[in-house]
Amino acid sequence: MSSGTVQSSLQNNISTITFFHPQSNSMPGVLLRSLAEEIEKAGKNPEVRVILLQSEGEKSFCAGASFDELVAIDSLEKGTIFFSGFAAVINAIRKAPKFVLARVQGKAVGGGVGIACAADYTLATDVASVKLSELAVGIGPFVVGPAVERKIGTAAFSMMSINATEWQSAEWAREKGMYTSLYPTIEELDKATKALSEKLASSNPDAMRELKRVFWEGTDHWDQLLTERAAISGKLVLSEFTRNSIAQFKAGAR
Repeated sequence: MSSGTVQSSLQNNISTITFFHPQSNSMPGVLLRSLAEEIEKAGKNPEVRVILLQSEGEKSFCAGASFDELVAIDSLEKGTIFFSGFAAVINAIRKAPKFVLARVQGKAVGGGVGIACAADYTLATDVASVKLSELAVGIGPFVVGPAVERKIGTAAFSMMSINATEWQSAEWAREKGMYTSLYPTIEELDKATKALSEKLASSNPDAMRELKRVFWEGTDHWDQLLTERAAISGKLVLSEFTRNSIAQFKAGAR
């Protein structure tokens, strides 16, 4: 339970992948690797026509990187490996030859924003505010940056990256294109997510595969790009400035 869980289920050609961590669905390395593996498996499974990503609980969709694991990083190699976990999840979503939907029921921070933006279609509640807090702890949204910038544009991405301590509302995220639609309750979000998933599951898989390829044109270099970005974060997390910032951030509210 302390390291979290990733569970998958397949029903009516819909693969539902659910992740959980007791600390606001934060993401330690083992959870990131497991999540990426499940997305890859679903992408290769001929019975799967659509992939749905979701998390447990009500308040937080994903709180980003595990701070406990961040403070334990003591080498560039370990830092690069950890941040490569987020790269693996984003690339798994990108490469899956099926549409990946994201159900965002609560707040998303850092890597959680990256997942919401990497998904092909993201539905959320109207309390699902977002924040890229990386700069506030001495790093930067390097790994998730390409996915976020691709979805909401350079201006909005720059604003979120620089203003790292301020939450942006779910309505702001919808206006920028991060979310496709908002719902007042989790129940209504689930109803809409189910309806769309079932509609896609009955759609032409070949047409959806070709559309997915078109949507992600120009990103073939992301394997190398995100690895390079992970190395930048892996180096920065070793600095005394970042370690002090993380310690201060952990002492307050996330």
